[in-house]
Amino acid sequence: MKQVSVAIVGAGPAGLYAAEILSAAGLSVTLYDRMPSPARKFLMAGRGGLNLTHSEPIAAFLDRYGAARSLMAVALARFSPDDLRIWAAGLGEETFTGSSGRVFPKSFKASPLLRAWLRRLAAQGVRLLTRHEWKGFGPDRALRFSTPSGEKTIHADAVLLALGGASWPRLGADGSWITILKDSGVAAAPFRPANAGWLIAWSDHVTRHAGQPLKRVMLSCGDTKVRGDVMLTRTGIEGGPVYALGPHVRAALEQNGTAPITIDVRPDLSHDALAKKLATMRKGASLAKRLAQMGVSPAMASVLREDRLLPTDADALAARIKAVPLNVTGFAGLERAISSAGGITRDAIDDHLMLKALPGVFVAGEMLDWEAPTGGYLLQGCFATGAWAADGIIAFAKQAQLSR
Repeated sequence: MKQVSVAIVGAGPAGLYAAEILSAAGLSVTLYDRMPSPARKFLMAGRGGLNLTHSEPIAAFLDRYGAARSLMAVALARFSPDDLRIWAAGLGEETFTGSSGRVFPKSFKASPLLRAWLRRLAAQGVRLLTRHEWKGFGPDRALRFSTPSGEKTIHADAVLLALGGASWPRLGADGSWITILKDSGVAAAPFRPANAGWLIAWSDHVTRHAGQPLKRVMLSCGDTKVRGDVMLTRTGIEGGPVYALGPHVRAALEQNGTAPITIDVRPDLSHDALAKKLATMRKGASLAKRLAQMGVSPAMASVLREDRLLPTDADALAARIKAVPLNVTGFAGLERAISSAGGITRDAIDDHLMLKALPGVFVAGEMLDWEAPTGGYLLQGCFATGAWAADGIIAFAKQAQLSR
């Protein structure tokens, strides 16, 4: 019986992991990528230590995916955080859990893991063709590629598109595929920045502190609160709490044009405790000294003072410290966002991640409409949807062979 051929377009984590599963199942797999080398964004993610996944309980883990929770529950049931750790160990990269619950390879790098992974794929017969930019479909749903030697047309029994979202386009994923699929009747939500800094029109008084951290603060948007460290930038703020609150802030901005955001400078102290400490400080002490004695850094003090006079009354000053309003006007662009929201909608795919409008064409990774904060949830989602789509392709191939 003829070996089933699969073309995977996009050599990021979703495409690579699907290729591993499919080739191990005996299918003929060819990977195509527009860049000169695979997994550029994966390598970028490993520059500061490769955060593969997270160790928190699965219910809390799934909550990180927000509106896409039910979709990602199916994906993680197929390939869990524990499965990802076992997989990495199988490639010679044991993992460890950091104090925050994040999971990293012991080497703390992406490159050794990727090299071992590519060797495994080559041993399983996977072909990797780089500098192949997908341009859409030709007759009989053939794949059209632009290559250094001209346009090529490829036929395959099944196709997996794993082209990524639209963030960090210089690494290969620019979201241009969305027009091609929409022209084929595939519903997709527009891309928006996710895990991106917030834009705030700081005065020079604050921008001179750009690059300084605001340590152990708490950001709030409505009833949602997130603690952690954030970084002042010349155009706003960024960091873990900013990214975690991103979906809430985006929703508020899109609905109302504004978002009710505050920053609590001392979340470890109640308003009353803070007011009491301020009231008992030495009479005549300058406001700057009182703030410094309360653990407020010069960078944080500049945010407290932004466009407003600080009260000297202990109770009023405590109230300001506990809820500094932030006038967020928007998000940093997709070119600087860690990930993107938007993509192919749930009603455009079946229960095997096959496009309803294009039978035999499957999708995985950040092409799908889901988002998550940093902390291992993004990579986990890409691996898991890659595994899910691979299972769908295997089932599709078996059905196709039976019908021949």
